[in-house]
Amino acid sequence: MIDEPFAAGDSPIHRLDPRIRLVSAAAYSCVVAVCREFPVLIAALVLSITLVGLARLRISQVIKRLVVVNGLVFFLWLVIPFTFPGDALFRLGPLSGSREGIALAGQITLKSNAIILAFMALVTTMPLSTLGHALNRLQVPDKIVHLLLMSYRYIYVIEEEYERLIRATRVRGFQPGTNLHTYRTYAYVVGMLFVRAGERAERVHQAMLCRGFKQKFYSLQEFRAGRSGWMFALLMTVILLLLVALERRALL
Repeated sequence: MIDEPFAAGDSPIHRLDPRIRLVSAAAYSCVVAVCREFPVLIAALVLSITLVGLARLRISQVIKRLVVVNGLVFFLWLVIPFTFPGDALFRLGPLSGSREGIALAGQITLKSNAIILAFMALVTTMPLSTLGHALNRLQVPDKIVHLLLMSYRYIYVIEEEYERLIRATRVRGFQPGTNLHTYRTYAYVVGMLFVRAGERAERVHQAMLCRGFKQKFYSLQEFRAGRSGWMFALLMTVILLLLVALERRALL
């Protein structure tokens, strides 16, 4: 199944209502995404690190995921300072790095890390099935929730099907290379994967109808905000308002 290294735990964040965590993560990411002032973004990054600490996430797993994100950010640092117009701050051969470009790259770095850390602490600390049911409680359209839950249930099955197809090609002596035969073979594999996935989806749908499926997935888990949940929601609301106030004050 899908790897969920942060879902198991008994931290204060894990015990919060999933609905409150989802709303808080969405609101927080929107506020951070529109902020531009460095003091505000640094404060947001500190808050995200604090949330990770409260969630008691394994540092090695957190760093592993940050490396992937910052790998893309690194390439932005190689491009944006030399392509964004503005006052030249330094020169590297025929290229000149602009002050505005460096500022933009720094903003993107702080924003992306703050948002990713917040989502690690608030969203990835719940199983994907719980995430789907929490979205349903928040009135997200049923079709989106069904797609999420069914993808979570069967993506591993499709992966196994793909592995069987690849093994079948290797048994027949297939050696991948950079030639037309390789491209054609992989095209056949992908096409057959779609065919088998469609056939399995039809069989699963018929089986669900035979078992009385009424276009709704039920959960035995009850979501209760409780006093701690409402206190966390109030605290996050105050923090977000403070970030917005700091951003507006810096722009004046």
